[in-house]
Amino acid sequence: MKALVLAGGLGSRLRPFSHSMPKQLIPIAGRPVLSHVVGSLRDMGVVDIGVVVGDRGDEIASVLGDGCPLGVRITYIRQDEPRGLAHCIVIARDFLGEDDFVMYLGDNMLADGVQDIADDFRARRPAAQIVVHKVPDPREFGVAEVGEDGQVLALTEKPARPRSDLAVIGVYFFTAAVHEAVDVIRPSARGELEITDALQWMVEQGADVRARIYSGFWKDTGRIEDVLECNREALDRLAPCLRGEVDRESELEGCVVVEEGARVIRSRITGPVVIGPGAVVSDSFVGPHTAIGGDCVLDTAEVRDSILLDGATLRRVGGVQASVIGRDATVTSSVFARCGKLVVGDHCSVEVAA
Repeated sequence: MKALVLAGGLGSRLRPFSHSMPKQLIPIAGRPVLSHVVGSLRDMGVVDIGVVVGDRGDEIASVLGDGCPLGVRITYIRQDEPRGLAHCIVIARDFLGEDDFVMYLGDNMLADGVQDIADDFRARRPAAQIVVHKVPDPREFGVAEVGEDGQVLALTEKPARPRSDLAVIGVYFFTAAVHEAVDVIRPSARGELEITDALQWMVEQGADVRARIYSGFWKDTGRIEDVLECNREALDRLAPCLRGEVDRESELEGCVVVEEGARVIRSRITGPVVIGPGAVVSDSFVGPHTAIGGDCVLDTAEVRDSILLDGATLRRVGGVQASVIGRDATVTSSVFARCGKLVVGDHCSVEVAA
């Protein structure tokens, strides 16, 4: 089985960060979302992966490379502009051939994995198998009506009056039967080839389309709040690891990861926390659910429940929480000051008033 990972979306809801990096590279617990996706695929036993990219494909390729360090083989497939999920299958036809494949949205986090669902697909090989998740308000999703035996009866995109609470989430399994479907359907009102339309066509043609319920943690990392929630979940699953330096005046409590080259000096760290390679934390407090990127600097700072991207600096500021600080951004104060929730874009400088 091959994999098709979709990483060409623009990420408008993640601005300002998506102005300066693809949304699929936003770090979760110190690793880009795409790295988590590739790891999940590798755990399924899928090593031949096509990654659909847009204008920022070079940035994604600079992080994932050819996939060798991650234990996979990556082929990049260029999409000229977002034209729908089904369009990604159309342009990936040469890569996919006649093989079965899993299509995985590159900004989705399914922390509990879908190994059992993948095994079920391999064993039964329906024409298509979707992954659904019960949600309180299905109106913002593609919605599946499913029979007692798991057979998909109908699919509707963002229905005003949903007939089910099963949202179709970002993992789909297909045999080569899907290629006829994506060739037949026409663009929707928003000008895209919708995967929901392709699946519905398959249902109407009598193809075996199945659904499996995923009950674990799932988020589309489309908003800052979602990114922070994913960060908490991923940090809660880490094992402690000390590769860097922690001096005798510092105190570590709970699960703390200190990466190689990082230094913790006269500070208190209460996990779960990740401190990235080359970061320096001095005279500071780092509270639970914080991920500090590589080469960050914390000097006389207090932060919790936050993400600091590579190269960020906090100096003489406290009370930072539920925040995302961009790459090489700086938040400082002339004297120690508290500042609460912050969203600071890459390369920005913020001076906090005392």
